[in-house]
Amino acid sequence: MNIRDAYKSIIRSHEEDKLYPLSTVFGENLDKKNVLPEYPRPQMVRDSYMNLNGTWQYAITNSDTLPTNYQGDILVPFSPEASLSGVNRQLKPEEYLWYRRTFSIDNTLLDNGKRLILHFGAVDYVSTIYINNHAVTTHEGGYTPFEADITPYLLPENNSLTLRVQDFTDVQSHARGKQTLKRGGIFYTAQSGIWQTVWMEWASPCHIKNIQVHTDYDTKKVSLFMNLAVLQKEPVTDLSVSAYFSGKELCMQTLSFPLEPSNKSTDITASVSFTLSDGNFHPWSPESPALYDLEICFGEDRITSYFAMRLFSLEKKKLESGIEVPVFCLNHKPYFLHGVLDQGYWPEGLYTAPSDEALIYDITTMKNLGFNMIRKHIKVECARWYYHCDRLGMIVCQDMVNGGSAYSMPVISYFPTLLPKLTHFLKDTNYRLLSRKDEAARISWEKECMETITALSFFPCIAIWCPFNEGWGQFDSERITDLIRAKDPTRLIDSASGWFDQGCGDFISEHNYFRPLKVTNKKWNKRALFLSEYGGYACYIKGHSSVDRIFGYKRYDTPNELKVAFGELINKSLLPLQKQGLSGAVYTQLSDIEEEVNGILTYDRKVNKLID
Repeated sequence: MNIRDAYKSIIRSHEEDKLYPLSTVFGENLDKKNVLPEYPRPQMVRDSYMNLNGTWQYAITNSDTLPTNYQGDILVPFSPEASLSGVNRQLKPEEYLWYRRTFSIDNTLLDNGKRLILHFGAVDYVSTIYINNHAVTTHEGGYTPFEADITPYLLPENNSLTLRVQDFTDVQSHARGKQTLKRGGIFYTAQSGIWQTVWMEWASPCHIKNIQVHTDYDTKKVSLFMNLAVLQKEPVTDLSVSAYFSGKELCMQTLSFPLEPSNKSTDITASVSFTLSDGNFHPWSPESPALYDLEICFGEDRITSYFAMRLFSLEKKKLESGIEVPVFCLNHKPYFLHGVLDQGYWPEGLYTAPSDEALIYDITTMKNLGFNMIRKHIKVECARWYYHCDRLGMIVCQDMVNGGSAYSMPVISYFPTLLPKLTHFLKDTNYRLLSRKDEAARISWEKECMETITALSFFPCIAIWCPFNEGWGQFDSERITDLIRAKDPTRLIDSASGWFDQGCGDFISEHNYFRPLKVTNKKWNKRALFLSEYGGYACYIKGHSSVDRIFGYKRYDTPNELKVAFGELINKSLLPLQKQGLSGAVYTQLSDIEEEVNGILTYDRKVNKLID
């Protein structure tokens, strides 16, 4: 073990550091009158779309009552802590963040019985929505989308939309990811409030509320499950589903719903299944990311969607030694996951990428470097990021967002780093040691975990769910793994990435930054070996870093030195481990973030340290 490098990587807060202002070319080219204009829900697209991103009014108060005055403008969907918002102020746990804007409506649509649905991609953390000063709904959780039918609260023509937000960051036990009020090391500037697109759409009285697409790779069967809102004024409403590949219609099915006329809206469920012929069967992979298109019509409502045919599994592979071991497989073939860690931070937007092109840039750059998997690290991205992974061909390992009270670094970092073989003796039912004494917070985390799977399970690119990372708020892993498996039996589970393995899930998951890379576990069972973090090579680039302070696990003075070391690490240390049964590995990391400079890209994305 390299004790010197390990000592240098001790995590300390440096909230007194003033971050140098950095920006990406995407932020520099931002049109503030046209912010993130793309349709934000690519898995379910309607023609009706009103983007509410842009300039809103904001206020920060100590009271939970509606303010009479607002303090200035904020550019939504950038959080007030992000420079692109124009506010540059940290929301404190005891404060309330208020947003307000007005909007007008087409009265003819309202007169024709249309419903106006208001959508939020994500708001961190607790938010209450008001239409014309009437409380409509409250949502808790900073990473999942939510919506509200605001039709009953609308006025003719001009209306007001107000949000009240509180965010407790790390002073309470809510899910927070890497956000902290005392930034430093591997923890970063906290952000609050709206951080994904806000939008509205008109929907017919009878409309599709959500869809899930389940595919069976072996039988070539596709099943659609739909939740439908019904305001039945006619005796029959038809549901039709059409599937296409490269513009060619493959099948079309129609269902009829004979229902009693009513003036009350109700929800019903419907399902449609069809089987693809051999000639129309196109497997999805990073090398060939084949996507099928869907068109679904319910009465006057029409949406478009898509799906892919792929299968993620663990299957046995015979090694040169003659033993058989479980390995990760894609479409029944062993597939080595050459991954990179991605935390999804941007210098001018924090959690929010400045543009759709910025999201695409990160994915395509990593793919061009030879990576076929991204581990989305303890953050849930906007839906368009997963869509781009689907269409560009990038497998995703999706972390859940960690929570819990203040972490004990000797327990979750120093002890596992020095004595990794002993970590399995610590049981994660010991809530005190792993910062999980708050029962209400544990229940809240479970709820958000299930909501995350509901929100993301549509996307074919996601292969692995990872509920816990390095013991950060870890608890009851075996039970949580069973819950996730029951919720989504089609994907694999990395139950405890790094250490504190409880013997469950699909992987023996290790982090290794300070020792030679090797396959250490010879007690093969039903789980595959996954090096879920390694590398962390740091290289500071002057003029492209947030602070002069350097955090990383091994330091190099120049990009050329880093490039040579990276090449040796991959080709001489990592890739040969495939022959010993290693299923995949995740290099840390895609980009620098604040004082953490172990990225392949600089924080401003202007330097690729492996190429430039």
